[in-house]
Amino acid sequence: MHWRADAADVAPLLPAGLRPDEHDGSSWVGLIGFVLGRASILGSPPIPYLGDFVEINVRLYAVDSQGRRGVVFVSLEAARLAAVIGARALFSIPYFWSATSLVRASGALTYASARHGRSQARTAFSVRPTTRRVTDDPTADFLTARWALFAHHRGHTMRLPNTHERWDLYEASLESIDDSLVAEAGFPALASRPPDSVLYSPGVTARFGPGERLRPL
Repeated sequence: MHWRADAADVAPLLPAGLRPDEHDGSSWVGLIGFVLGRASILGSPPIPYLGDFVEINVRLYAVDSQGRRGVVFVSLEAARLAAVIGARALFSIPYFWSATSLVRASGALTYASARHGRSQARTAFSVRPTTRRVTDDPTADFLTARWALFAHHRGHTMRLPNTHERWDLYEASLESIDDSLVAEAGFPALASRPPDSVLYSPGVTARFGPGERLRPL
């Protein structure tokens, strides 16, 4: 799910050397639920148990001084404590240990999360995918064709490139939402109104490369 947002509200939340990436007159804020499956580290075989979990993130969109686009995560809720600790230690990615879940019933996907030690940081939303495939949609391409992650790490802004096949996207509808994560991220009014884009994908295989420091703007 994505909402339009004012670039002036997004800019203060970005690491140094980045500016808000805009499309169709606005920047965007995403609330994304998905299942991470068969995760591995540095080319290892898939990690049993620890490499499979439900994750829910709040994300922004940014561009660096070379015009390279990427994602900036404001928060990521995950059920595996080891993955949370590892991602924070290796890349300073803002993972939070949370009780996350996904229920599939009657054609709908219901995601839920409650952060351990901070119960007010929570979300629950239900989305119903359709069979209508999304093609030739500039907004969908802007939101999903992202080939890097930006993060602030040890005093520097880092870029971690990734590769994956093109997302197989379908239209979806939001059936219900009770969310505080978007407000916690700094956008208190967004989740109280319908999202401007709701998409579903059965998934892709993503691979991340080594990180690099960004040059200042």
